Amino acid sequence: MGDTDRVGEVGEVGGRRAGGLGVVVVEAYAELARRVLAGPARLGRTRLVAVDGPSGAGKSRFAAHLADALAALLGGDRPPVVHTDDLLDGWDDQVTFWPRLDEGVLAPLREGKSGAYRRYSWVRQRFLARPVLVPVAPVLVVEGVSAARAAVRPELTLAVFVTAPASLRLARAVARDGPEILPELRRWHAGERAHFAADDTAARVDLLVDGAPTLPYDADRYYVRIR
Repeated sequence: MGDTDRVGEVGEVGGRRAGGLGVVVVEAYAELARRVLAGPARLGRTRLVAVDGPSGAGKSRFAAHLADALAALLGGDRPPVVHTDDLLDGWDDQVTFWPRLDEGVLAPLREGKSGAYRRYSWVRQRFLARPVLVPVAPVLVVEGVSAARAAVRPELTLAVFVTAPASLRLARAVARDGPEILPELRRWHAGERAHFAADDTAARVDLLVDGAPTLPYDADRYYVRIR
């Protein structure tokens, strides 16, 4: 990205985004990381960041880049990232997994204690025996569908929603997991739409991110904000 595309670490460049022509805003993960660390800790001593959005939108990539930027500011200590897909008891547990996350991870952190969860193996179709520890840290990133749901909003330091066109999201998922998942995936997408409509998630987050921008930029250091 050239110097004309940013001022400090935030720039506005003309381009196309969801909803038509307009001005898109390219922002640095480093700046967002500073914003998170300057924000209040509302989950015990931990700043909770939720990265929500439909499957295939780019949530995992966004969460990873933000965690890297936070690590750079925390002396190399990368904050834990919990992927909600690891907590689901199969396809039918799309949004009902939440008590598992709350009881194992969030509740202990509220008390200033480390949490833990068991990761679900989508190959073995069961939870693995070995727990994944989630230490008390300045920041915890939770990534996945419904991560920014209404129940947790009072404890969030930052809520992010990553979006992308449905056709592209479907193509990404099939490329990653194979065409045999299409029946389950279509049912999953319907469940996502129902949840996001009922929860009004996209309208209530702090940051709406374009997970499929068309303009050229350094995707490792920057993201494209819609709102």
